[in-house]
Amino acid sequence: MARFDTFERDLKLATAGMEPAAINAALAKYARSELAKAIAAGASPQYDRYVNGVPGLAEEAVVAPGSILYVFSNWPLVINAALAELERRAPRRSGRYARSFVVVVAGRVVVTDFSRIRPDAEITIFNAYPSTRKIETGYNGYGARHFDLSKAALNRRFGSVFQFEMKFVDVPGGINPLAPYHLKRTTRRRAAGSPLTYPALVINAL
Repeated sequence: MARFDTFERDLKLATAGMEPAAINAALAKYARSELAKAIAAGASPQYDRYVNGVPGLAEEAVVAPGSILYVFSNWPLVINAALAELERRAPRRSGRYARSFVVVVAGRVVVTDFSRIRPDAEITIFNAYPSTRKIETGYNGYGARHFDLSKAALNRRFGSVFQFEMKFVDVPGGINPLAPYHLKRTTRRRAAGSPLTYPALVINAL
């Protein structure tokens, strides 16, 4: 679960003269108010909520002196950083390749609004161009190991809270018009007609 941009507040209110039920209601109201302010200020609307240490409970279930904790998704920062690393290392002859990276949730759903991704999602980033495998393995010269090198850079930057892996993945139909590409010739590993496996960054929160 992502805790890179964790929003945590110890809700301590003046309680003199207040009944326990009133204290609990005040805590819940204050937490909801602060949550709304955080989202209005740019925090992700996707978050996990912990009330008295229990995930998923409503704010109104709080029992003082317990706490209400919101753990926000920070996918926009992480995914945009990953795309920037990949694009920086991609071939730039026409720029089409660098503009063809695709972000997928759970292996099937293409996303462009990263703020809506759940904190516990698995993200895969690949390039839809059939030449992507040749570029990654160095066949085309410039751009060699652009996924692998990006993985290493991202793990150095975010490795305490996210895990980045470089994998060759199967891309199901319907994700992008260019994918999957089917091999025209038999290779050492795959027969003609087999779908291409694509180099990809696979990202999970720790």
